[in-house]
Amino acid sequence: MNDLWDGLAQAFWLIVSFDAGLYEIAWRSLQVTGAALLIACIIALPLAALLAVQRFRLRRGTIAVLNALMGLPPVVVGLVVYVLLSRSGPFGVLGLLFTPTAMIIAQVVIIVPLIASIAHQSLRDLWAEYHDLLISMNATRAQRIATLLMDGRRALLTAALAGFGRGVGEVGAIMIVGGNIDHATRVMTTAIALETGKGNFALALGLGFILIALSVTINLAIHALSRTETGGRW
Repeated sequence: MNDLWDGLAQAFWLIVSFDAGLYEIAWRSLQVTGAALLIACIIALPLAALLAVQRFRLRRGTIAVLNALMGLPPVVVGLVVYVLLSRSGPFGVLGLLFTPTAMIIAQVVIIVPLIASIAHQSLRDLWAEYHDLLISMNATRAQRIATLLMDGRRALLTAALAGFGRGVGEVGAIMIVGGNIDHATRVMTTAIALETGKGNFALALGLGFILIALSVTINLAIHALSRTETGGRW
């Protein structure tokens, strides 16, 4: 219990003292996860809508694979990305290993299946309601996808926030491809792992409490700004 109270005290002191190291790490965490989330949404949401409106031979297999990849081990993702970006790998010439870009790539691979699977569940139900109307209006496939994405934006927001939560809490993959380099690739989760390894449990807990508070605050802010609760709906 002492470590928990010490962790709370450490978190409070880091925040009120405007610790430069803390705010740098927190800002980098938001940059990496935000960029990964944006890229993942650009890939996953149209894919989810396409799987909802289009029937093709490998559709069920694609959905099953996406659902299975929701539990993709992050360490395996980190290892694969590391091999691809290493000097001997096919993309080694780009020099991306141990950079925030490599961390973004790893997070995109991890959260795309999660966002696509959750979004597909919602858009599939919405497509069941819109199917006859859009077919009767002779809407093109692109128009059907655009309509589903627009009218299902509240459910898609939930999918995106789930992806954000998975990304901001990720440590294994980004530790492998980022290297936890101070002032370069160190983020909240890797900083927590570092302090735990050093036996500094109070500071690790403090950083953990700040990470949780940061994630909750961003979720609440997005819900408020997007007005998902307007009209008595959540």
